[in-house]
Parts: sequence; structure tokens; C-alpha cells
Amino acid sequence: MHDGDWEEELTADMLAERYGFTVEAVERVPMGTDTVKRRVLTSDGRRLFVKEYASTADLDAARSAWDMSEFCRAADLPVPRVWPDRDGDLIALSEGSAWAVVDEAPGRVATTAMSVARAEHIGMVLGRMHRVLAAYPLPKLVQQSRWRTGSVEDALAKCSAVSAMARRRGHGNLAQLREQLDQRRQDLTKHVCRLRAGLPEELVEQALHADFTRPNMLVLTDVVTGIIDFRSARAFPSWELGRAAFDPRTVATGDQWAACATAMVSAYRSENPSLPLRDVLACLRIALLYMLFSFYGATTSEYGLPHEAEVDLQRHWQDRLVAIRRLLDNFDDLEDALKTASDRPGDRR
Repeated sequence: MHDGDWEEELTADMLAERYGFTVEAVERVPMGTDTVKRRVLTSDGRRLFVKEYASTADLDAARSAWDMSEFCRAADLPVPRVWPDRDGDLIALSEGSAWAVVDEAPGRVATTAMSVARAEHIGMVLGRMHRVLAAYPLPKLVQQSRWRTGSVEDALAKCSAVSAMARRRGHGNLAQLREQLDQRRQDLTKHVCRLRAGLPEELVEQALHADFTRPNMLVLTDVVTGIIDFRSARAFPSWELGRAAFDPRTVATGDQWAACATAMVSAYRSENPSLPLRDVLACLRIALLYMLFSFYGATTSEYGLPHEAEVDLQRHWQDRLVAIRRLLDNFDDLEDALKTASDRPGDRR
């Protein structure tokens, strides 16, 4: 039996045993590292997305993420249904693995820069989600905040460590990477203290999706049709807003990226007016700091990714480099534009 046939039979047996579904077709999706993902068509025409977890996966964290996903779906956010198994569990244990079964949402992951209309819709959806999740219990998982508390010295040391790893693993363009890391050292040294000095002393913290980024949003034209892959962590809404508003693909490749950011932030404010204005305006500084302290994608061989995913991650690193430059070069104008887009009578600062 070929591997594909064995996988199809394994998936079909699990779906029949734990969910009562009869499988018509199974297709493996070649993305991801912590799960094996498959699209499934059932005999009654239902389209499902099935995740099989690695043996090392944190199933408590996965259950928390699916629970948050269902909480948001119940609040009429565009979140696909996760199916409970015969015992009512959102994670099924079968065939020696852990599984999750979700309706396949309409839409696709956007690969190009946002339009202003899409940015506005994303802002509306994100604002609603944050407003809904303000009532959700704080998750055990706490999102890292090196951008806020990490030392510049540690980040400079990380530059050297990344360079050394790239050399050991035979990076394809070592000279270019060294230039990029030299630029990162300069930016860390020059800008971190200044950016942090403008942050509020206290930021609102709550339960969040914690990975609300382009790959985890499904869209049709300018409408968000599916929010997927919740991480379910305790974090700052201003951090998640900044990551979305200053999406590296949009900033690096779009000609309306500044208008997209202001449109998203304005729409967000209309749906989540209780987040203090100081937190909203901090999203630009936080987005920049987060990028400066992240080295994800500088090297890729250590992740063992499929080729398609590895190429996407390499592009993500390049997009971030361009985004950092553009945000730094236009920082003052961007802050002014965000203030204009966000300010409302009676705001709490």
C-alpha cells in the first residue's frame, strides 16, 4: 500500500469511528510542521479540514485554541466550526494520534498586498474579536514580549548566532545575510530605546488569537471569510493590531500600505472603542519593535519545512526587512496619520 493510500485509510477510519463521517476523498495539504493537514470530502458532500497532531504536540494548548475558536464562532465571527467527536471532545484520540476536524471555510490565504477596503474589513473583524475576547478567561499561554522587555545586547548576540548557524548550514547567500544582520544591529542600537520610550507604561492585556496574521485569514476579494489557527494566548491587543495593520507583505509590496494601516486602525476603533487610545497609537511602535527583535526566517533549514513552506518563510524574512526600512523612514508621518484616523471625542488616553 502506498503512503497516500495508507494515510487516506487511516483518516477515513478515524472519521468513521470518532465522528460518524463516511469519506469520499482525502487530499494532503503540504504545509505546516506541528500538524499533518488534510482536506476531506465526505459522502454527503461536506468539506472538512482535518489536522493530525505530532506526538510531541501540546494537546492542552490545542484544546484551549479550539475552545477559543468556538467561543468566537458563537459570537458570529467568521470562524469555521470545529466538530466535537462522539464524546464531545474537540480533540479526538484515535489510531494512535490526536486529531481535530473543522469545516473547510470559504476563501483563500491572500498572497499579495492588502487593498484599503480589505484592510478596513480586517480592522472591523479584529476589533470585534478583541471586544468579544475581553470576556474570555486568560489563557495559560503567555505571548513572548521580547520587543518590550528583551535586552538589546541579547538581540545583538542573536544576530551573531544566526550568522554562525547560516555559515554551518551552508546558507545560499551568506554575504547578503551578513549585510542584513549588520543593518539589524544598527537598527537595534539606534532605534529600540527611542521606540520604547514612547510606549505607555501600562498596556491592556487580555486573551487573544495571538497569531492573527495574513496566513491565518481566509479572504474572498476584500472580505474576511475565515479566521483560522488560533494560538489562544494572553497578550496585548495593541501588539496584535500592530502586526495586522503593518503586515510585512503589504508594507513591502503595496503602494497603499500607509492608507491600509490607517483604514484598519480606524475600523478597529469603531468596533472596539474601549481600548484606550494610547494603546491603539502604540501599535506602530510595537509592530516595529516586534520586527526588530524577530529573526524568524533568516535561516530556514532548521525547521525541516516542505519546499513551498520554506520559500514562503524566506520571502517573509525579506518582506520584514523592507517593512522595517519603510516604517522607520516614514515613522513621524505614520504616527500623525494614526492620530488623525483614531482620535474621537472623549477618548481615554
